[in-house]
Amino acid sequence: MWPSPSSAACSCCPAAPGAGGGAASPSPRPAALITVDHAATTLHNPATPIVVQADGEPLSKVVVTSVRTGKVVAGTFGPKNATWTSTSPLEFGARYTVAAESAGAGFLSASKSAVVATIPTDKTAYANVVPDPGLVASTGIGVGQPMVFQFTKPVVNKAAVQKLLVITTDPPQPGAWYWTDDQDVHYRAATYWRPGTRIHIEAHVFGVDLGNGIYGAENNTADYTVHDSWIAKADGATETLTVFHNGAQVNSMPMSLGDPGHPSHNGPHVVSAKTPSIVMDSCTYGVCQGDPGYYSETVYLDLRISNDGEFVHSAPWSVGQQGNSNVSHGCVNLSPANAQWMYDHFNIGDVVEVTNSGGPPLPVWDTYGDWEVPWSTWQAGNATN
Repeated sequence: MWPSPSSAACSCCPAAPGAGGGAASPSPRPAALITVDHAATTLHNPATPIVVQADGEPLSKVVVTSVRTGKVVAGTFGPKNATWTSTSPLEFGARYTVAAESAGAGFLSASKSAVVATIPTDKTAYANVVPDPGLVASTGIGVGQPMVFQFTKPVVNKAAVQKLLVITTDPPQPGAWYWTDDQDVHYRAATYWRPGTRIHIEAHVFGVDLGNGIYGAENNTADYTVHDSWIAKADGATETLTVFHNGAQVNSMPMSLGDPGHPSHNGPHVVSAKTPSIVMDSCTYGVCQGDPGYYSETVYLDLRISNDGEFVHSAPWSVGQQGNSNVSHGCVNLSPANAQWMYDHFNIGDVVEVTNSGGPPLPVWDTYGDWEVPWSTWQAGNATN
């Protein structure tokens, strides 16, 4: 007896897919993953861009906004919109909101909101230039003026920072950097600048790790032009100040240097400031009112030649000693007429070379004792970390 069709179907054929149990559930689509560099975890260095990345589907929209200004930060998408990178400059001490979206066929759409905070401003230092370019724009600088970057906080990583300092001179005159202390780095050549030299300096330190958790606040550049050569030679042996313009003697005048108890520093000095008058007060170096030797007096026609209180200035009270004895507290004393001549002809960066004063060499850190350092020592540098 032949089996019935129904029994043959049940005993011989496998059940059709899904038969009797319903259709199988499709696998769920994974969601795209969006990440934002440094979001809410570590402080962001504004020297590096904000980067948004998508894993799974391309980014469809990214908006980064400064919380402080409300300005939208510009940026560009990478290949296949897998990344977005900011292109606008970022700031220290700022917060940026990030709103990103990703959508596509293979993954569920995703969105990401984040906040990126940058390193605070109290962890930064500026690289100021000395002298202020605006101060010497009309006069230029003298042949003895070193190029100076003065950082507002100590620099630990001197060698790394020094590599980011650039100087060009026209005509070329090779020179070298030297740190006079932890905040001041100076550049000079083997000899004084040639008159007419144009000097361009740059500090590429924005976001650079200066050490001890301090970063460069911004880049800085400056331009200078060297004017004619003005060099005065103050000889304590003859008590005479002899002046040379572009190498030719143009004046000679009697003077008085520091007395034996307050000898002038020996060596090349550089004019760092000039002012029609200044109050000189001995209390600035510890001899105050009531002490023997105290003085406080307005002095005129002042050319500062060191930060230690040495000036070339008018001294009508010592005219009788000028040319024959040293009676000052370290300054170069001149008659009012001779002081006026010096004041009219000398400017920032011009040189006063003091010899035979009986005093010690001008220290390298004493604005500016740069020329007391032998060129071989200076050229070797002193940035060791």
